[in-house]
Amino acid sequence: MDVIEYKDKLKKKMDNYVHFVYKITKNFPKDEIYGVTSQLRKASLSVILNYIEGYARRKKLVQLNFMEISYASLQESKYLLDFSFIEGYLNKEDYEKSTAMAEEIGAMLWTEMTKLDKNF
Repeated sequence: MDVIEYKDKLKKKMDNYVHFVYKITKNFPKDEIYGVTSQLRKASLSVILNYIEGYARRKKLVQLNFMEISYASLQESKYLLDFSFIEGYLNKEDYEKSTAMAEEIGAMLWTEMTKLDKNF
């Protein structure tokens, strides 16, 4: 798989992830609309937005910075999925699916960051 195919595959996985998060958070308690629901949606959306913005930049160091922000947002969203599952906002199936998606995205994003980092 070449670099462009890899990036497109990762971007598609991120897109699927954020849409899945939006879908599962529709069932969260209404009193969490400005709390966990909003924060989880924001964090998951930030994963793909920072990834896209990073590759719109010309300088490799700036790209790496955006990849790191994307990765950090992914870690934030993973914690919020754990929290939501423990609080009973997520069923086991949705929790396992979302965390598996996040793990795969994290591994692919880490690979990209490592490649960019080697350029310095």
